[in-house]
Amino acid sequence: MLKRVLITGGAQRLGALLCRTFAHAGWEVWCHYQHSGDVAHALVEELRSAGFAAYAVRADLRVEAQRASMLEQVVAQGGALHCLVNNASMFAEDRATGLDMDLVRSQLEVNLIAPLSLSALVAARLPPDAQAGDCSIIHVLDQKVFNLNPDYFSYTVSKLALERSVALQAQALAPRVRVCGVAPGLMFISGPQTQDNFERSGKVNLMQTALDPQRVAQSVLFLAENPCITGVTLAVDNGQHLVPLTRDVMFALADNGTPAT
Repeated sequence: MLKRVLITGGAQRLGALLCRTFAHAGWEVWCHYQHSGDVAHALVEELRSAGFAAYAVRADLRVEAQRASMLEQVVAQGGALHCLVNNASMFAEDRATGLDMDLVRSQLEVNLIAPLSLSALVAARLPPDAQAGDCSIIHVLDQKVFNLNPDYFSYTVSKLALERSVALQAQALAPRVRVCGVAPGLMFISGPQTQDNFERSGKVNLMQTALDPQRVAQSVLFLAENPCITGVTLAVDNGQHLVPLTRDVMFALADNGTPAT
């Protein structure tokens, strides 16, 4: 039986790696996008030309009606999902001392409410004869949930809440749906980061080496295909979460690459 996965934010960066990884493992891939339509359709064509089943689907994840419409399109065209990967994320800098509430609401909507909403929509559309563990939901988180600092305040709050929901959803949606989290370390240049800062920051972990994003994608696939795992979050970060810093790693390094004081 061909298994079907929807990957939010699937057009670029980790999302594109996830689409390729699942496709090469024999899954039918649905690549969600909002603004990156050209990139998403190019990725789908790449996968199709290699003989894989792949489709692109658009939705603004901040809008409940569009979330529901996206799920209806997937189910109507392909059938019920076997996996939902909540990868899409809004990563904007703010501080607790000067919150832009519109920005806070947007980050909460994309990073927390949309994954919870999509999870419920997927579970509700499972066929009556779905067996235990037939469907999995994987939330892509951040090692920051285990390694707190106050930078990117509302982003971190949204990811913390989503990580706490992993066990709750696993309990609520069992036995037909499994729920897991993956908490990656630094993988790509983000925000105001320079290439030099990224290269130095990427080694601030126990392994003292840059994290390969493909390993993160493979970890997500592993959780999706292992029917015995639910309710847990896997840190895939070369041990970055065990190297505490008082600021986000991109702000915490001095010019020589050592932790700033």
